[in-house]
Amino acid sequence: MKQSQPPQIKVQTIDVGEVDRFNPRHRIYVRKTDGVWSQLRRRMGWVMMLLFLVMPWRRWDDRQAVLFDLGKRQFHLFELTIWPQDLILVALLFVMAAFGLFFITTFLGRVWCGYMCPQSVWTFIFIWFEEQIEGARNKRIALDKAPWSFNKLWRKSAKHSAWVAVALLTSLTFLSYFNDAPQLYQDFFTGNASFTVYFWGLFFTAATYGNAGWMREIMCLHMCPYARFQSVMFDRDTYIVGYNRERGETRGPRGRKQDPKQLGLGDCIDCNLCVQVCPTGIDIRNGLQYECINCGACIDACDEVMTKMNYSKGLISYTTERNLEGGSSKVVRPKLLGYGGALAVILISFLVLLTQLSPLQLDILRDRNSLFRYNDAEQLENVYTLKLINKTQQPQTLQLTLEGLPGHQWLGEQQIQLAPAELLSLPISIAIAPEQIPKSIVDVRFVVTNLDSGAKISEPSRFFGEK
Repeated sequence: MKQSQPPQIKVQTIDVGEVDRFNPRHRIYVRKTDGVWSQLRRRMGWVMMLLFLVMPWRRWDDRQAVLFDLGKRQFHLFELTIWPQDLILVALLFVMAAFGLFFITTFLGRVWCGYMCPQSVWTFIFIWFEEQIEGARNKRIALDKAPWSFNKLWRKSAKHSAWVAVALLTSLTFLSYFNDAPQLYQDFFTGNASFTVYFWGLFFTAATYGNAGWMREIMCLHMCPYARFQSVMFDRDTYIVGYNRERGETRGPRGRKQDPKQLGLGDCIDCNLCVQVCPTGIDIRNGLQYECINCGACIDACDEVMTKMNYSKGLISYTTERNLEGGSSKVVRPKLLGYGGALAVILISFLVLLTQLSPLQLDILRDRNSLFRYNDAEQLENVYTLKLINKTQQPQTLQLTLEGLPGHQWLGEQQIQLAPAELLSLPISIAIAPEQIPKSIVDVRFVVTNLDSGAKISEPSRFFGEK
């Protein structure tokens, strides 16, 4: 009686050495995988994508909730309006984002690249369309090798049409953060938009199509500076995607019911699925590489194989170099505390400046032609220009007064109405009889009172005369 053989795992092997992943002409066919980390990455990607698409359509009073109006030099963030005078807040936001990235990288490696980087998010979206239209990895490879036919033509045309549509939607959404969204779309598709809108719209469409559709891992391998300097933030306790060589070696195929120890093998069956699912085409079994974006796709692929083989999961996992060497990782360490402390200081500074942000700003400009003059009434007169900025989205009724110069006469408007986000230049004169001025230079203070709320702001200046 013929003895039955144990069921074998079908193993698809490739010679990784034959594929030059640094050559832009060698395309990487990413295999679809499903698992905890892949699902988390997809969900986070769709959430970020939806936020990006929906936010320009969110209204706040009579405008967009988020609008960067470069023409008026106003950045609107819901109720907050940031003027050029407040750009230190924007600078602090960028610095805070940088130190936040440093902190996360030191702790969890390149999770930003794998889960939230726009290049990765859009690349995986484009790959999703590719899979839906052209099929799984092996079908895509066969389709590219096949001669041109009607089947290949319509699939390629449908894929690139979908890519261009997503790229155009991305471009218009990005421009919507700088223009009124409904008006932008109406003007763009009716031919009434300006040359600037069409130029940047087509430019960003081409850039998105090229980056996510064609360049993909080339951006990560050759153009992204973050991959180059990330190593200065890594240490032996940084969480990375790592392969347990002690458990996995020696590699080799075997049946499910065969004992790898009797065959002199480790747990790795050398199926190369971890390479096929990697968006940058690396073999994580070769150790930590700067091209790894910590997306966790290889973890999901390996865990699936380990489950089929009835082995324990975790041959490839999020771990640290110290753990892989048998040690115990330290979460709290000087580098992490340094980045965290710097981030906390910047965050506190930002919040303090934000709470001190005045809804009204007053700037005083003196007449540059003369320090003082005599008017027709033989009074000493100084000319000023008051620049008032309403930083809120509500109108303000203001009362203007001067302190520090008893007996003065105010020549000009003293009660004004400021519209939301209005900048007003108000020329006024202050006059006084020569005998009433106590000295040639008097320190004065202009006071602006909000008649609706009672809030006051003031700004110092000087009054010049003869003595």
